[in-house]
Amino acid sequence: MKQYFVCCVFLISAFCGFGQSPAKTQVSRQVMQRIFEEVKTPYKYGVVIPQPDSGRMVDSPTVFRKDGLWYMTYIIFDGKGYETWLAKSDNLLQWTSLGKIMSFTENTWDATQKAGYVSLVDTEWGGSYEPERLGNKYWLSYLGGSEKGYEAGRLGIGIATSDDLTKARELDRLAQPVLSAVDKDARWYDDKTIFKSLIIRDKERKTGHPFVMYYNAKGERADAKGNGFESIAMAVSDDMHHWKRHGQKPLITRNTGICGDAQITKIGDVYVMFYFGAFWKPGAFERFACSYDLVNWTDWDGEDLIAPTEPFDKTYAHKPWIVKWNGVVYHFYNAVGSQGRVIALATSRDLEAGN
Repeated sequence: MKQYFVCCVFLISAFCGFGQSPAKTQVSRQVMQRIFEEVKTPYKYGVVIPQPDSGRMVDSPTVFRKDGLWYMTYIIFDGKGYETWLAKSDNLLQWTSLGKIMSFTENTWDATQKAGYVSLVDTEWGGSYEPERLGNKYWLSYLGGSEKGYEAGRLGIGIATSDDLTKARELDRLAQPVLSAVDKDARWYDDKTIFKSLIIRDKERKTGHPFVMYYNAKGERADAKGNGFESIAMAVSDDMHHWKRHGQKPLITRNTGICGDAQITKIGDVYVMFYFGAFWKPGAFERFACSYDLVNWTDWDGEDLIAPTEPFDKTYAHKPWIVKWNGVVYHFYNAVGSQGRVIALATSRDLEAGN
C-alpha cells in the first residue's frame, strides 16, 4: 500500500510539472564565452559596398543565399529618405549592385521611407542562409514613413513580398503598416517611433507562434538626461499579416542611447542575437546576447564584437549581419568614417593574407 501511494504521488507530481527541470532562462558565462570565441571576427577586410556617390549613403545589410549565389539587400539614403537595393556576389567579398527593389512613391504612408530587410532567412549557424517561401512568396519587413529626411517622422513597420528575390524588381507591399507607434497596444518603449525589424521562423513555437519579429523602437519616455532611447522588443504573428506585441518590457535596453538592429542565429541549442549599441558608451559598436527560448536574453558583458579601429569605421561600426560559411565567419556591418557611410566586412580569418 505504501509503495502504491508513493507511486501515485510521483505520477501526479510529474503530471503537474513538479518533477520537471525548470526551463533555462539564463545563459551561463561559460556558454557566453564559447559563443564569443565562435563568432568573433578580428580581421577587418574593408569596404565591400561603397557609397555610389558623395550624395548617397549606404546602410543596413541583410545577406542571404539562393541558387548557389549570395545576395544582399541594403538601403541608400539620398537626403530625401530610404530606398532598398539589391546586390549579388559569388564569394561574399566582391559585390555587384543589381538595382532597386523598393522605391519612392507618391501619396502613400511609406512614400519617402522604404528600408527593407529580408524575412525568414535560415537562422542555423553555418546553414543554408536561404529565405523561406511562404504562400509561394518571399517576404520582407521594412521601415516605412512619409516624411522627408533621415528617419524623419513617425515611422512604422510594413510588409512586402516578392516572387523572386534574385531580381531587382519592385516588391508588392501591404497597404498599411503592421506595427506602429499609434497602435492601441503600443508600449511605453515603442509609443514614439519604430525602426528596423527582423522576422524569423520560430520552428519550435517557443513563443507560441510561428513567426517572431524583433524590432528597435523609441518611446516617449526619456533617460536621466532627458533624451529618448531605443530598445529591442518583439512581436509575434500566426500569418505574417497580423502582429501583436509580446510582453510588457523590451528584451534588450540600456535605458539610454541605442540598442538596435537585431539579427538572430542558432548555434547548437543557443539562440544568438547580434545587435549594435550606441551612445551608452562612446560611439557605436557591435554586441550580442544569448537565449534558450527567444524571449529571455542574457547580454554579453565582454569586449565588443566590432568597434571603430580603422579610418573607414572611425566614427561608427554598427548594424550587423553575420554568417558562417566554409569555416569562415563573415561579419558585415555599417561603417561610417573616411569613406562616408558604407558597408564593411570583418572576418574570423585574415583573408587578405590567404589564410
